[in-house]
Amino acid sequence: MLSTPVSPDTPLLAVEGLRVDFRTRHGDLRAIDNVSFEIKKGEILGMVGESGAGKSLIGATLIGLLPQNARVSGGTIKFKGREIQDLRGEARRALRGRSIAMIYQDPLTSLNPLYTVGSQISDTIFMTRKVDRAEADRRAIDWLARVGLPDPERRFNSYPHEFSGGMRQRVMIAMALITKPDLLIADEPTTALDVTVQAQILELIKTMQRELGMAVILITHDLGIVSGFCDRVNVMYAGRLLEASSTNEIFYHPRHPYTKALQKSIPALQQKGGELHTIPGLPPDVSKPMPGCPFTPRCEHAVEYCGKTPIYLEAVEPGHSTACLRVLKEKLDL
Repeated sequence: MLSTPVSPDTPLLAVEGLRVDFRTRHGDLRAIDNVSFEIKKGEILGMVGESGAGKSLIGATLIGLLPQNARVSGGTIKFKGREIQDLRGEARRALRGRSIAMIYQDPLTSLNPLYTVGSQISDTIFMTRKVDRAEADRRAIDWLARVGLPDPERRFNSYPHEFSGGMRQRVMIAMALITKPDLLIADEPTTALDVTVQAQILELIKTMQRELGMAVILITHDLGIVSGFCDRVNVMYAGRLLEASSTNEIFYHPRHPYTKALQKSIPALQQKGGELHTIPGLPPDVSKPMPGCPFTPRCEHAVEYCGKTPIYLEAVEPGHSTACLRVLKEKLDL
């Protein structure tokens, strides 16, 4: 059923009111709180925010790889119009391996150091495409070439430790795209890579996205990375969505103070010798109640009701939503 075509108006993925809790000895801890978003076929969505915002946890939830002490406590996750949270066994593996794929931020820990890179790619093809071993090896070499690895026949027999960080990430991209998924979740795919290699990896993902027509969710802490890459951006903080709109709107007409603070934190090439902007304070402890906006303690525009009144994403204008009470109530440009 997951391979059944859907109408152009049906989102490829629709998340509604998602809540994720962690079981602790002190009780349940809410890590994701009432998160809703959609992504259509062929679209690129950026999920940005500081470390600990819950971005990677959302990715793990979508692909069904939550830690043992975590559970979805509310909301729905629909893929091609079908609820997928209750999928188990082969149905879950088929979804994870063929329809939704994920690239992780540390390729060295994702690859088995005891096996050659080629054998790991070949095994993936062998198990998902039901071809013989010789054909799986041939396709693996072809994929190594497609993701830009030089001398793919020789690299097929190399081990992960013989590759650079950028080369290992290319291998992970190949393994993720072998099944031609409908949705790729890229979780900090350029972490620990230098700027030049970062650009190459992002360009490779975008090239393969266009070639395969898949949707991409790019998870990153760097708002600057999404500027020329994503169609839309979701801004996360303390397990909540604080702003969601097109990339242009997020960059040129941000409404939430946290989004503006993130933008100011991006170093400007034309400014030399100046002081880098930082956001004062630290993200909140999610184990403690947050009835209002979680950014209140760090927000220079906060007023008394900001920390007391429950607030989640609401449309401030067509295609642009925010969770800022001052914007929604007063319609002010902060």
